[in-house]
Parts: sequence; C-alpha cells; structure tokens
Amino acid sequence: MKTIKHSVLELATVCKNNDVAHAIKRAVDGAKIADELGYTRIWLAEHHNMEHIASSATSVLIGHLAQHTEKIRVGSGGIMLPNHAPLVIAEQFGTLESLYPGRIDLGLGRAPGTDQLTAMALRRNNINTSFYFRDDILALQTFFSEENHSAKVRAFPGEGLEIPIWILGSSTDSAHLAAELGLPYAFAAHFAPAMLGAAAKIYRENFKPSTHLQSPYFMPCVNIFAAETEQAAEFLATSLYNLFAGIVTNSRFPLSPPTAEPIYAGIPEIERAVDSMTSTTFTGTKETLAAQLRDFAELYQADEIMMTNYIYDDEARLRCFQIVNEVFQEINKQAISHSETERE
Repeated sequence: MKTIKHSVLELATVCKNNDVAHAIKRAVDGAKIADELGYTRIWLAEHHNMEHIASSATSVLIGHLAQHTEKIRVGSGGIMLPNHAPLVIAEQFGTLESLYPGRIDLGLGRAPGTDQLTAMALRRNNINTSFYFRDDILALQTFFSEENHSAKVRAFPGEGLEIPIWILGSSTDSAHLAAELGLPYAFAAHFAPAMLGAAAKIYRENFKPSTHLQSPYFMPCVNIFAAETEQAAEFLATSLYNLFAGIVTNSRFPLSPPTAEPIYAGIPEIERAVDSMTSTTFTGTKETLAAQLRDFAELYQADEIMMTNYIYDDEARLRCFQIVNEVFQEINKQAISHSETERE
C-alpha cells in the first residue's frame, strides 16, 4: 500500500437550461474547492465543435482557473498537439508558467478532440500531423530548454522554464511513447477503459528514466460519484450514463438532471456500449469508495487518481469534491498505518 494523490479533470460541461458562462463558473467553483481541500491538480480538456463543452480555448481557460486559485496545479488534460504548432504551445504555456510559476502542467494528446472534418479545419487540411506527435513533443522540449538559446527559432516566454510535460492516452501506443520518453503518463479510463490494464503494464515495464522523471508515474482518470448514500450516488451517476448514451447514438445534448433510471434502459445495444465506456465509474459513500479506489489503485499501481465530476446539481457536485477528498484521506491514512506496521 502507498499514499495516492488525487486530482480533477474538468470538462467545463454545459448544463441543460444553462449556458457557457455558467459552465465556466462551475469550473471555477470546482477549482476553488479543490484548491481549498488540497487536491493536487485540475486539468482542462481540449474539445472542438462540441456545443456543450466550453473548454475549446484550453490555454485561456487554464489561465482563468489559475487566476482564481492559489496552490493547486492547473493544466491541460490535454492539449491535442497535432492541432497546434509546437512553438505556439511553448509560448502559451511559457506565458502561463510566467504568470503562475510552479503551478502549470502540460498534458499532451494525439487525438484531434473532435470529428475529422473539424480536425481538417484545425490542421488546415494537413490531417497527417498526428504522425509527427513524437517529433512535436521533442520540439516542445527543445523550445523549453535552456540549450535552445543559440537557435534561430526560440520560445519567449517559454525558454528555460520547468513545465512538466505529460503524455495522455487511451491506448497502448501512448503507453509505449510515455515509457520511451521517460514522461509521466495519464490514461483516459473515464471514457475508454478497455486497454487500461495493458497500457499500465507496458508503461511500467518499458519505462526509461529521463532527466524529467527517474521512475514511472501513472495517473488513470476515472468517473467518481460520491454522496451520503449509495442510492443517491447512483442516482447522480445517471447524468453521466445519459450523456454517454447521447454520444453513442450521435444525439449529443447538455449535461442533464439525473433520472430514475438511464434513459436507454431496455435497449441492449446502448446498454452494452455505455457499460463498456463507463466500466471505471465508481459510485458510493465515503466508506465504499475508499475500498473500491484503494483496490483500483493497487491493481493498476496508480501513483495518482484523477476524477471527473459529471454531476448536474451544483451543490451535490461541490459536496462530491468534499467526500472524495475524505476518501483519499482515509486511503492514505490506511497506507501510512500499514507502512508503520510493516516497519515494526
């Protein structure tokens, strides 16, 4: 047993009967309470051409959340690097790090974060940029390095700044890359859990120490719904299940109030698809979640667990942050006690 850090992935999801401004306010409110409670980091995800997600201008929103918090690390989960020139990302995150020193993370993904037509618009019809993901990461590292001072192309701000780079993924390809480059690795189990076990194993077994990281650091992202009772937590989770049903059926809609049962109940094809996407979703009280998440962390040797919070009700959403914090306090208390017992 070991102590586990805990963090948040923020999607800035638009709620039914509300707008983007409300979604961003919810993101700020979540960041503030996570900051007060001692969460390690809060990340924002880059998505495009999605009417009900407000984090498309990811770097801008990272700055907004950092401005409204004091200690928590704020970053990208992730920047979809093939959509951008590495120099631009170096300048953007160099600016963020200059404004909020020691608090900025740069998580990088290969996927477009959108449909193929929109990806072509983002990449100006050069859809092959994803094949240069590794090279673009190396270019970013070069722009951040002090050794780039004699180059003809330099990043200002950015050069010489210590900005942690993470590899994000939902497949084994990303695990191999993170291991090869010696970088921390975050896995998107909150919507694509199928390869979680294989990716975690590949990353740890193939990890090569680097100047950035001496030993593997693995952070899976999962869905967590915490409440005072099991029934209340499961009820809150229907908002996520219904949202994913909209993705599966290509009929997307905003985050909606929970329902007595999922809206697709009795439709086997949708049930199987949603169950597959949400198999690493944890619901329950402080006590049941502590046992579930401790076992999960041990199974996948997680160093940190990042959670999503797809709760529609604002008050219940903030209460979830509090309960989850208590869950990890309990997990870490048990880990410390276990370690002390072993030493005796």
